Amino acid sequence: MALLERSESYGELQRVVDYLFKDAQFVERLDVVLAAETFDICADLREIVDLLPPGSYTRIALCAQLNSSIAGHAWGYVYGTVE
Repeated sequence: MALLERSESYGELQRVVDYLFKDAQFVERLDVVLAAETFDICADLREIVDLLPPGSYTRIALCAQLNSSIAGHAWGYVYGTVE
């Protein structure tokens, strides 16, 4: 059994979330997708962003949704979760 290692992309999604909520209380799914493209996040994390349902999100709601998808893929250790 191979040991899991943290990816070089660890924490990329946290930077996206921090950027989005720097001056906003709510963001739309499109805002998240565009920010992810701007930050050029890795393909696995892009998949997590693409799984977001359409809608408006508070920071707490967005983090819950993203963390749920990250946990579902068992990528929390590899890429980190968001807060």
